[in-house]
Amino acid sequence: MHITAHIVVQDAERAAAFYADAFGALELERIPTPDGRLMSVRLRVGDSELHLADEFPEMGVLAPPSIGGTPVVLALDVPDAEAAFAQAVAAGAEVLQPLGEVFWGDKHGRVEDPFGHRWNIAEHVRDVPHDDVVAAAAELFA
Repeated sequence: MHITAHIVVQDAERAAAFYADAFGALELERIPTPDGRLMSVRLRVGDSELHLADEFPEMGVLAPPSIGGTPVVLALDVPDAEAAFAQAVAAGAEVLQPLGEVFWGDKHGRVEDPFGHRWNIAEHVRDVPHDDVVAAAAELFA
């Protein structure tokens, strides 16, 4: 069993091109509708799949800008966070949290893509004992 994210965007055609530029996504297939929208674009990002679709307001299928944002963060674990982060920003992602080493042992940063979806980009750099991570989190949120 695995989880595949299905995300909704405004302008799936443009989003597919952005994800190719930003994350190296390869398009596997698409399903257009007669009115020109895309019901599904299936992408391969690394060893995962990402599905995206245009908005279908008549069915309650809306993108983050239409609902005031998103509570979801998509996470990319990469072998080179600096390169991946720079590539996403060069493609048009907005930096929400600059890339830096964090207390749980990753080099980590956060971006928002032009379609309102948020992405963590992380590279594991060192192992940190669980108790140390819990203590650091408690200190951060104290």
